Amino acid sequence: MEAVDKISAQRSCGGWLNRYRHYSEALDCEMVFGAFLPPVADEAAVPVLWWLSGLTCTDENFMQKAGAQRLAADLGLAIVCPDTSPRGTDLPGEHESYDLGSGAGFYVNATRSPWNRHYRMYDYVTRELPAVVGAHLPVNGLQSISGHSMGGHGALVSALRNPGAYQSVSAFAPICHPAGCPWGIKAFSAYLGADRDQWSGYDASCLIQVAEERLPLLIDQGTEDEFLTEQLNPGALEQACLANDHPLLLRMQESYDHSYYFVATFINDHLRHHAAALGLT
Repeated sequence: MEAVDKISAQRSCGGWLNRYRHYSEALDCEMVFGAFLPPVADEAAVPVLWWLSGLTCTDENFMQKAGAQRLAADLGLAIVCPDTSPRGTDLPGEHESYDLGSGAGFYVNATRSPWNRHYRMYDYVTRELPAVVGAHLPVNGLQSISGHSMGGHGALVSALRNPGAYQSVSAFAPICHPAGCPWGIKAFSAYLGADRDQWSGYDASCLIQVAEERLPLLIDQGTEDEFLTEQLNPGALEQACLANDHPLLLRMQESYDHSYYFVATFINDHLRHHAAALGLT
């Protein structure tokens, strides 16, 4: 198992907000992730909520802006935040736009050069990092997953592709049908090529049709989100769930936008949703 170095530790809500660095074999580079450990983790192993962040974010955005630590501390829930892409690889074109390359890994396993050497974020967040966290942090093997925007897409795809791996899943303003929106088309074309069969394997609205597990989906979406119509398309996911009898609670939140003000407003509902599934309440 890879060595993990703690690079910072801050007391928060009686627990610890730590950042760690390790070498990722899946991504072939060094990576940083953040972890909030509730007070009870000093004495016993706890379940984990994985939080996947959106375009341009790092491991720090959620911890600094969502205000989740206080309730997570009370619930006895750890939260782990991976980064959103490989770092320091300096591939051609990697830093030229906000929606491809740095900060935009899209939680897929790239198959096209030059991306396929490093951009394997799906394997990283679903396999490698859980193994690293399980080996080095006081967690008990139970896990749930959530995320925002690109990270909401990643959370839905991770849960739908891995039946039995997660106790619950939720998302804030997820990219629900990336194969049919500009962000997803750009990223999938670069990372996966022109084969749309590969695209459908990372598209929640497509995966619903073949899902082996009917894990209920909790999604919050702001009605004033600037990306709602062109990029996010929750209607596609809603129609797929209706057609395939997949449980979905889609809450359209009046007047809210795409920001972390929106996430912070409803994060406690999501934490309680996951805590119930993880047996904490």
